[in-house]
Amino acid sequence: MSAAERAQRRQLFGTDGIRGIANQEPMTPETALKLGRAVAYQFGLGGRSGRIVIGKDTRLSGYMFESAIAAGLCSMGANVMLVGPMPTPGIAFITSTMRADAGVVISASHNPYQDNGIKIFARDGFKLPDDDEAEIERLMQSPELDRARPRGEVGKARRIDDAIGRYVVFLKAVFPRERTLDGVRVVVDCANGAAYKVAPAVLSELGAHVTALAVKPDGKNINKGCGALHPEHTCKAVRKYGAHIGIALDGDADRVIFSDEQGRVVDGDAIMAMLATRMLRVGRLSKATLVTTVMSNLGLERALAAAGGRLLRTQVGDRYVVEEMRRGGYNFGGEQSGHLIFLDHMTTGDGMVAALEVMATMIESGRPLSELARGMTRYPQVLVNVKVREKRPLESLEEVGALIVRIESALGADGRVVVRYSGTEPKARVMVEGPNADAIQSYADDIARALERACG
Repeated sequence: MSAAERAQRRQLFGTDGIRGIANQEPMTPETALKLGRAVAYQFGLGGRSGRIVIGKDTRLSGYMFESAIAAGLCSMGANVMLVGPMPTPGIAFITSTMRADAGVVISASHNPYQDNGIKIFARDGFKLPDDDEAEIERLMQSPELDRARPRGEVGKARRIDDAIGRYVVFLKAVFPRERTLDGVRVVVDCANGAAYKVAPAVLSELGAHVTALAVKPDGKNINKGCGALHPEHTCKAVRKYGAHIGIALDGDADRVIFSDEQGRVVDGDAIMAMLATRMLRVGRLSKATLVTTVMSNLGLERALAAAGGRLLRTQVGDRYVVEEMRRGGYNFGGEQSGHLIFLDHMTTGDGMVAALEVMATMIESGRPLSELARGMTRYPQVLVNVKVREKRPLESLEEVGALIVRIESALGADGRVVVRYSGTEPKARVMVEGPNADAIQSYADDIARALERACG
């Protein structure tokens, strides 16, 4: 069964868990309660009660969903470990190191506070495959849960007070033991999100002089004008304070966008080009292969090929990057948006692991980020979003398909066209890449209009 076919079996889960406006379907306490019950049933191994970790970001509705999921889990006899606000990768880490049966993350990542989401990690710290998510959905609607409800036996919930400290120790161990950040000036924007305690602590304990932005969450200001969605604020602060690097995290800190010392944005593609080519030189890049998605710039592919490596592409979503990495035995991959995955260290995208890898490279090379990031020549790339009423199979849209074929023929080997539906919104996304910015904008607009006629 293909990834697309597996995804069609799921109605609640998208490319990164369940997501929506808090207190509206599907993101309601009732759904969260059912989800908790289904997770407890699925991960209660050998008839025992099971142990489940729950963590969240800083948005206001997290309290509501934390209570509802915990109630569902406890009602099925599972025991719950609450870690509170913590980066998504930190929750994956705690799930694995505490030998829990699963981990639940309550977060809508880079979305505004009105939204929220739920994603699940297996006991090994990896996100669930599509088939497991489909099974959870089935269980949520099944009478099996009622029949399996224990009589007179319920689980209990307790807080893990030292979870953040455990994760901070882990992150510090990622950085080369023989190095420090003494004398390094760092601006870190925590997006008023889950890393507001972790990120400044790790950087300062390694010796950096830290200027921390957006570290006063109030439940409603997560991602608001800050963080990875607005790296211009980090860039401005880098210039103001004369920092060597700027680190802009998103609300759950699984992705990161950088600023070089001149206050210029450095995105995920540029970082992957920089780190992958260096890993090639020192023999650290498994099978000389970088895994990324169809959205990464053609310039990244060319830069890697010039260094003697190769690039593998997956569908959009860091989970699919990780699946391909695990399947092929690769150790580095990511997305243009800043999800960077180092399987030698972590099971999922981790903004702070990526930041520490970048700073270690700067220190070991003795070169500034602006110089290190020059290793990739970026091709012009246009992205157009199209609102759709229905997500008709793209292969059934004859006009759209014929137009894409004509454009791909015109671009030849120097360009690409990617058309896909959003996994979380009623939108189609059109990406066109090529050497001529005006031409690719025209091509993208043509495809967008064809999609509006077919699905608008």
